[in-house]
Amino acid sequence: MTHDTSSEFARATAVERNGDHSFTADLDAGWKVAGAVNGGYLLGVAGRALRDLRPTTPDPLVISTFYLGPSREGPVDITTRTLREGRSTANYGIELSQNGAPTIAAMATMGNLGELPDDVATTATPPQMPPPEECISVAEASEDFKNAAPIIDRFDMRLDPATAGFAVGKPSGRGLLQGWIRLVDGTDPEPLSLLTFLDAFPPVMFDLGRFNWAPTMELTAHVRALPAPGWIGARISTKNIAGGMFEEDCDLWDSSGRLVAQSRQLARQPRG
Repeated sequence: MTHDTSSEFARATAVERNGDHSFTADLDAGWKVAGAVNGGYLLGVAGRALRDLRPTTPDPLVISTFYLGPSREGPVDITTRTLREGRSTANYGIELSQNGAPTIAAMATMGNLGELPDDVATTATPPQMPPPEECISVAEASEDFKNAAPIIDRFDMRLDPATAGFAVGKPSGRGLLQGWIRLVDGTDPEPLSLLTFLDAFPPVMFDLGRFNWAPTMELTAHVRALPAPGWIGARISTKNIAGGMFEEDCDLWDSSGRLVAQSRQLARQPRG
């Protein structure tokens, strides 16, 4: 069993190793959205198992995940397959199953973010938005919303007022959400919680006036650096809605202004 119990997130993503390539975990009902366990939380669980495989490559650099069916709270079986273990990176396959049926299948490259070169050259810029204390706390959402998405109680999440019009029936139509996020107990971010943050915000389709939750088909996450302590800033956007599907891009920035994680997911348009 992993021994990090310093935060609610660490406890909720804990795994128990049963053999060279197998683990079990207990998925926490507090991380559900619309009746199913959140996909970003599942990435955190998968990342915890992958971290346990090899101490020298503890951090997810890339993980591409296909969601094969909804995951429910309760026991989950985790199987891994070693594809290659090099000096600085390792490649694995990983599958989560419940009641004998796979719910997610993923490929991952693990490494050590603390040992990467320190050069940075980027044209990307952090989201321009008010500080967290001037943003709208998701904790103020209606009880119906909270009941449908208990996961929001796991975070301290603040939405940029300029992109939160959907909450009062006035979506901007730009396909853009921005905000701040941290774990509700104040635990500083680390690579596994970044995986979860990438899929934590309401679907960007809310800003287009298309409500209800959108099931993810595939999500690819890149973790680019160890995050500095403090709040994580997020920008979530979409550019193309077609064939009943849309893409959702997410960039995460740490308190030092560094781009620390990126993702793209393909999801089905909200039902209903």
